[in-house]
Amino acid sequence: MKIFTEPTDTVSPTEAYFGARIAARLEEGSLDLPRSISERLRAGRMQALAKRRVTELQLAPVLAGAQNATETLGAHPRGFWTRASALLPFLALVLGLVTIAALQDQERAYELAEVDAELLTADLPPTAYTDPGFLQYLKKAAQE
Repeated sequence: MKIFTEPTDTVSPTEAYFGARIAARLEEGSLDLPRSISERLRAGRMQALAKRRVTELQLAPVLAGAQNATETLGAHPRGFWTRASALLPFLALVLGLVTIAALQDQERAYELAEVDAELLTADLPPTAYTDPGFLQYLKKAAQE
């Protein structure tokens, strides 16, 4: 049985030795297997190697493009306007949140002023001021 190994730059000598020992041990164990199981294992190894090669071929152009992009960015340092334009969305977000908070505060103040005006101008019995549903009464009266 032939063992397929592909050299890579990222494998240390210790890892290579360990992998070789595991491969040798698996090779010894596969000699005792029946022929049908050995053939299925061989077919599985071939499929795995074919998928690995396809994946490596597909990843190579992407990685090359990423390397060129980082080299291009490193060659031209970012200027003031580039950094300022990167902060523009953040500033827009902060401005939007501040505006929303101010509008909500203003709306709440108008609602409270409306309730106070109802209290001061309406002819109500004194017990109405202690009633828990008084605010609902004022809202119904304002709608009518």
